[in-house]
Amino acid sequence: MTLLCGLIGENIGNSRLSKALDIMAADVGIEVAFTSIDTLEIEGFDFDDQMDLLRSDGWTGVTVTHPWKTHAATWADGAMVPGTAHLGAANTLIFDPVTGHNTDYTGFLSAFPNVLNRSPGSVAVAGAGGVARAVIPALIALGAGPVHIWDLDADMAHELAARTGAIAVDIADSTDAIRDADGLANCTPLGMAPYGGTAFDPLLLGHQKWAFDAVYTPTDTPFALAAKSAGLDVLTGFDLFRFMAMQSFEAYTGITPDPVMTLPKLAALRPRE
Repeated sequence: MTLLCGLIGENIGNSRLSKALDIMAADVGIEVAFTSIDTLEIEGFDFDDQMDLLRSDGWTGVTVTHPWKTHAATWADGAMVPGTAHLGAANTLIFDPVTGHNTDYTGFLSAFPNVLNRSPGSVAVAGAGGVARAVIPALIALGAGPVHIWDLDADMAHELAARTGAIAVDIADSTDAIRDADGLANCTPLGMAPYGGTAFDPLLLGHQKWAFDAVYTPTDTPFALAAKSAGLDVLTGFDLFRFMAMQSFEAYTGITPDPVMTLPKLAALRPRE
């Protein structure tokens, strides 16, 4: 069996997904043919046209990352895995039959208790894009509340708040939400190479208990380093990546990886800063 798949998104040259799939496929005797499609390099990129092309070329499916996750859910058009349609974002599309998965969501549900082993409490979330559409519902499913959210696009924050039961705040008013939160979650690209930066002022860190950064290249982002320095427990984007990768492999193949055997192998893929 050969798994024909790939990754679509912007600035994806540092992704470890292909190597993660190789590791899991080797354990069960499957070969992987993986292609990365960086949409920044394609003038006039059309998501729907690309999906039609991949399907006609016989791909099993494709993984989707920033900024195409909401497009992917729209393309799946009612074929999301049960229990995920409310998310409004997909990061894995299977072509036969058409099925949309959100392994950011299911991966976070597994990663948070595995790594942090605590109740999330109140949470302040920066960003209302595709990652937040998975992380906020996952946090609420884990018992978080209240959850405050903000974004440069205020309409996106309010739409996501209405969808999830979170509370949208203006960026100018986010300081109080940060200071009062038990946990902080970065769901923006800030900190990612080559963007850099951080969504959270390091001077506001210290009263919280935990932090999550969706960025994993690099793993030690400015936000993650500041949170660790302030004494917070940190769930990294790479922590999430390992759980997400296992569930993406299951979506592609129908084979459930053994986490006891697989997680240590995937740990070797941690980006080196």
